[in-house]
Amino acid sequence: MAVSDKPVQGTHELKRVLGPKLLLLFIIGDILGTGIYALTGQVAAEVGGAAWLPFIIAFTVALITACSYLELVTKYPQAAGAALYAHKAFGIHFVTFLVAFTVMSSGITSASAASGAFASNFMIGFGLGEAQGTRLLIAIVFILLIAAVNLRGVAESVGLNVLLTCIELSGLLLVILIGMFAIFGGQADWSRVVAFETPEEKNVILAVSTATSLAFFAMVGFEDSVNMAEETKDPSRIFPRIMLTGLGITGLVYVLVSIVAVALVPVGELAGNDTPLVTVVQTAAPGFPINTLLPFISLFAVANTALLNMMMASRLLYGMSRQVVLPPFLSKVLPGRRTPWAAIVFTTAIALALITYLSLDPQGPVALLLGGTTSLLLLAVFGVVNASVLVLRRQPVGHDHFTTPTFLPVIGVIVCLYLVLPWTSGRPIEQYGIAGALLALGIILWAVTFFHRRNTGYHMTGPIPTIDERREAGTH
Repeated sequence: MAVSDKPVQGTHELKRVLGPKLLLLFIIGDILGTGIYALTGQVAAEVGGAAWLPFIIAFTVALITACSYLELVTKYPQAAGAALYAHKAFGIHFVTFLVAFTVMSSGITSASAASGAFASNFMIGFGLGEAQGTRLLIAIVFILLIAAVNLRGVAESVGLNVLLTCIELSGLLLVILIGMFAIFGGQADWSRVVAFETPEEKNVILAVSTATSLAFFAMVGFEDSVNMAEETKDPSRIFPRIMLTGLGITGLVYVLVSIVAVALVPVGELAGNDTPLVTVVQTAAPGFPINTLLPFISLFAVANTALLNMMMASRLLYGMSRQVVLPPFLSKVLPGRRTPWAAIVFTTAIALALITYLSLDPQGPVALLLGGTTSLLLLAVFGVVNASVLVLRRQPVGHDHFTTPTFLPVIGVIVCLYLVLPWTSGRPIEQYGIAGALLALGIILWAVTFFHRRNTGYHMTGPIPTIDERREAGTH
């Protein structure tokens, strides 16, 4: 099937609006989220007062993988991210499709769960009761508003991210400042900070592994920024220092929050606590109105999570469509705004379905499992990305780019594999069930795409040509 070789206005290059400051806030805002507001108690339940240790380990794993992403995004500054890297490294369409589907699914499920959480916090904050129908309606309206902002343009989307990031960061800084005031006032018990307390059925190594798997969910998000490469000014130059700076800031905030929490509050009160940071502030400053402030801060935090994850998912689909891994219609952009409207509509439709069937009760076990499954799927993708760096060293490019020391991606592959396997990570088996179901869906979609291409005489072998390259060749 031939395609016209005339350029179609608005169907190609995205608008480059992200400079260093906006990119930094994008990365910080995507990493920060509601996870840290609840994770501290779950991590403390696994390792006791040493809750800061899993966050440091999770930060180290994230930093190693971020260095691999930096080499690849500065080497190939395109929007498709991990799926593009996997295809360039291995050239197997099936693997490429699964990586793309896995990353996209992690973003959409995270955003869907965040939408449900937004609805619940909204109802609590404004006293609307607990009606399931009302919660679903608010969640649907919320995700449609996210889509509208996304369609409006990346400048508007990132502008809103700036506001939401400042609000969610203020909540964590508030906890740190009030906690430090109490610590300097002599309320801290530093013996708890170095006390390991593990569940009876787990040894120290397994308990730390389980806690690290939990803490790692709070560190994910930095990888979304590589899907914004085509909307970033001079990505090969600014990405390395900005991504590392963003990771450093969030890692420091998380470690300080965990240390303040265990120094001020007995581990027994933190473990299993759904609002551990509220308990920390109430202990440090009993008269502070944290019960009024935190639900609204969490409201903005989950809104930011949903916005950035939907931006990532739509840009990923756009990038893979331009690489002809996904159907070409997903690369369509608005003529004036130059935003990928087809990919935004597609990802929003999936999110609406997930909100309806999976995210009605964001505090229930399904939402908790979705968070863990997101971490599980991304760790598997990170393992592939670290391996891709090593393979692609044999394919030099004609411009300068960031280069990570070889031993880092080797360590990254090993650690990611360790945190994925069920007998080493300590994950609930249900997470593997959800991941398996998602991958099964991906395999079905891949088979449909494969047979369609086969029936039309198009075979996915070798390097993937872009839409522009296919236009020049006069082929579909």
